[in-house]
Amino acid sequence: MTKISRRSFLKWASTIGALGLFGCSAGHRATRPRLNQARVAVVGGGFAGASAAKYLKLLAPELEVILVEQHAAYLSCPGSNEVIADLRPLDELRRGYGALSADRGIHVITAEARSVDADKRVVFLADGSSVRYDRLIMAPGIDFRWEAIDGYDEAASHLAPHAWKAGPQTTLLRRQLQAMPDGGVVLITAPPNPYRCPPGPYERASLIAHFLRRHKPRSKVLVLDAKTKFSKQALFLHGWKELYPGMVEWISAEKEGKIERVDAASRTVYTEFDEHHADVLNVIPPQKAGRLAHQARLTDESGWCPVDPLTFTSTQVPYIHVIGDACIATPMPKSAFAANSHAKVCAAAVIDLLQDREPGPPALINHCYSFLQPDYAISITGVYRYLQAEKQLEAVSTGETPMDGDRRKEAEHARSWQKAIAADAFG
Repeated sequence: MTKISRRSFLKWASTIGALGLFGCSAGHRATRPRLNQARVAVVGGGFAGASAAKYLKLLAPELEVILVEQHAAYLSCPGSNEVIADLRPLDELRRGYGALSADRGIHVITAEARSVDADKRVVFLADGSSVRYDRLIMAPGIDFRWEAIDGYDEAASHLAPHAWKAGPQTTLLRRQLQAMPDGGVVLITAPPNPYRCPPGPYERASLIAHFLRRHKPRSKVLVLDAKTKFSKQALFLHGWKELYPGMVEWISAEKEGKIERVDAASRTVYTEFDEHHADVLNVIPPQKAGRLAHQARLTDESGWCPVDPLTFTSTQVPYIHVIGDACIATPMPKSAFAANSHAKVCAAAVIDLLQDREPGPPALINHCYSFLQPDYAISITGVYRYLQAEKQLEAVSTGETPMDGDRRKEAEHARSWQKAIAADAFG
């Protein structure tokens, strides 16, 4: 595996922009005899699902595409740490589906998908209606393992928010920070792998420290980690030392042991070797694929959905594809960028499969930005290829922001990316 430079990454990124996706066969420019009689349903309207619906119609305008999403608008998780740190309003994260419907001709159904009958190829909705499909793309996102930490369940999250799904939990954590007295302790618990957005807890710690430095400078951020290392660790530790000396402390599982119990009412976390009391407690629990994935029998013993990343077809259930955070696409992380990459490869593959064509081997890319303050960001990149024999992905090149890199320029790139991926996914 080779390291990738920023120049090389930008070359890859420009290629993606030009092609729209990887793994797209030349046959997509030829006649498509059966596509005008086929229907693809997409369940889940986040970055994965919205991107899949859009690219299906871009590649095959005659294809009937139905997007089923419970909410009328999606609240983006990228950017939510900035909301918590009072750097932007929550409404800036809201993404609607009007452009996908009006401009792309996608039939958007605002309803909760309750269950899937894979034998009959039908999705049943909460309002009593149903959607038949020839192929189903599932993007169910994540749910939490509420049983994983003694004392921390959904009710406890109203006292000690997780804020790992954008919305009311985001604003609750922001309000708690604003109400905390100067000199208080913000305690963040980071979950074991795998989980949505691996660098997210550490970006959160950084931006909370930025908020505290401005408004409550005698306060401290403590990160209790279920892991012994984390994404972009050297860059984060360097940034904390430079920007927030003495304010952010990271304690690994190697030192503290497993997080055994949480008392949300007293905002206390108990580990194997110690206990910690917080003024603001942010518990990010262990995670698994979203509820519908389990109902549809798409998950394995890990709680996630195994797929063949050639097409992102489920290895458990035929005619169903799983993309985004819910699927196992190791070594790709669970991120919005990765979800968008999955969606494009999957859309191209579905169009091939509907015409009994063998999809071309995909290559995928992930790039993840993290803010440490509004004008200071770092990033990590991975490029992945498909291994036919193993039916899995392999990282062929990776790279991070160099220690002497331009953090201000990275922040500018991060802002541009936030706008670009929103436009790419939602129209």
